[in-house]
Amino acid sequence: MTALWLLAAVIAGVSGGMIGWPAWREYQARQAGDLNAERYLAWRGRASRSSQSAEVGPTPRERRRLLISGILLVAAIGCVIVYLTVS
Repeated sequence: MTALWLLAAVIAGVSGGMIGWPAWREYQARQAGDLNAERYLAWRGRASRSSQSAEVGPTPRERRRLLISGILLVAAIGCVIVYLTVS
């Protein structure tokens, strides 16, 4: 019975990583591209006059995937705690 908790922790952890990692990479790649575009425009002298950068944040799809990933990772930690308590 205790092995089931460990198996559930592994499955939840791996699933959380598989769901969240691509969303995180997409978000980071887009942020880096936006920053590079801002630097290029500033170098060319065509930067925006406003002091605010064009930070938008994660898209709703990325936000949802990161939330699901976080929930799965918390569940995996909970399963590990139960496994250590029961065994």
